[in-house]
Amino acid sequence: MYLGIDLGTSAVKTVLVDDAQRVIASESRPLATASPRPGYSEQDPAQWIDAVFATLDALKASHGTELAAVEGIGLSGQMHGATLLDASSRPLRPCILWNDGRSAAECRVLEQRWPALRATTGNKAMPGFTAPKLLWIATHEPDVFAATKLVLLPKAYLRLVLSGEAIEDVSDASGSLWLDAARRDWSDAALAATGLSRDHMPRLVEGCAPATILRGELARRWGMTRPPIIAGGAGDNPAGAVGIGAIAPGTAFISLGTSGALLAPTSTIAANADRAVHTFCHAVPGMWIQAGAILSAASCLAWAARLFGITEAELLAPLGSRPQAPSPVSFLPYLAGERTPHDDPAVRGTLDGLSHGTDRTAVVQAVLEGVAFALADCRDALADAGIEIAEADVIGGGSRSAFWLSVLANVLNVPIHRLAGGETGAAFGAARLGRLAVTGEAIDTVCTRPQRIEAFEPDAGLTDAYAERLPAWRELYRPRH
Repeated sequence: MYLGIDLGTSAVKTVLVDDAQRVIASESRPLATASPRPGYSEQDPAQWIDAVFATLDALKASHGTELAAVEGIGLSGQMHGATLLDASSRPLRPCILWNDGRSAAECRVLEQRWPALRATTGNKAMPGFTAPKLLWIATHEPDVFAATKLVLLPKAYLRLVLSGEAIEDVSDASGSLWLDAARRDWSDAALAATGLSRDHMPRLVEGCAPATILRGELARRWGMTRPPIIAGGAGDNPAGAVGIGAIAPGTAFISLGTSGALLAPTSTIAANADRAVHTFCHAVPGMWIQAGAILSAASCLAWAARLFGITEAELLAPLGSRPQAPSPVSFLPYLAGERTPHDDPAVRGTLDGLSHGTDRTAVVQAVLEGVAFALADCRDALADAGIEIAEADVIGGGSRSAFWLSVLANVLNVPIHRLAGGETGAAFGAARLGRLAVTGEAIDTVCTRPQRIEAFEPDAGLTDAYAERLPAWRELYRPRH
């Protein structure tokens, strides 16, 4: 038995997986995000621990025998968050999250201070990444910065609580701007540029490697026969890739979670930092992931549901299974700013083309199309780096909507595939990494690809209609900085 724990932005999800890679049980608990000022996004690390413990307590109550047999645990987590700890490993302040835009000025300072940043990390300095957040802390909260002894990403903090050790995997560390992506090691120059050193960083491991073991008292709490091994784990998107067997070139996929991404595993680094393409180490050795990332995806649908005061399912029901034509309304999905290709934390969402005749269905369709158009921007940025997308699988909560997947197929003009178990994503991938850390099996024998249960093919008429709409949609973007 293996556990996969995904520390997401909106929820913690824990899955219990057997030796045949069947999900035996799953539990989730919601997480709250605070925005003390416009553009800020923070979470209290204590609620992460409460939520994780609640999922495991629930699994013990419902599947105690299976939980007792767990041998390995894999962790995945929201990337880029800055969790600052004091000398006693206590959080000094709330974690600044990946979708926090406060450190735009610090990004410019960081690139000026360390000109080799893009060449070394494969990324552009953007407010979502971790390093600029520390420069912001040093300027605006100097007492907190002075007291900081350890900087951890969210899932590394969870691992610290579970094991007592500060350890991070290279995929999650790639999103910090402190990692030399080619060497898969901390960059001393990057750390020095933010006033830090290796002493402030956790130890690094590969995602499928054994990292540590669960504390004995926690193993006893959950009735485990012996303390399980905890794997290196992965950031959420690399873990999602492991979960669907996207571990080799040519296995592109789309993540439709709170945020969104178009991701392509590569055997060499194919960076395009100037267009805000992300370079991450993969969770398996010798591989990387190039990604176009958008800050709002399924969260746009959640926003629309709040706006109209109904559920997301009620919003989607009138749309049917496929579009008949593009919506007359256009939507820019920049509710929290944007990364690829604009790197603009200040931009905000737009609804354009409203009239007296506009109804709710037209607005909802526009929301889904806006996310798809943003992913088309990601596709083109990846193409500039030499990565062509011929087809894509889809994971995340947004994959439930056949209408949305049809829109994606027509906007991107490639076949889109829905997968069996596509919604378990990162948690299932984390469980696979937990298994690999225990067994040492060949990666490709464990990280197999799930069944494609439905294909969405482009329709020539719709593809042409969306291609005609895309340039006008792009013209709606206006930088605010």
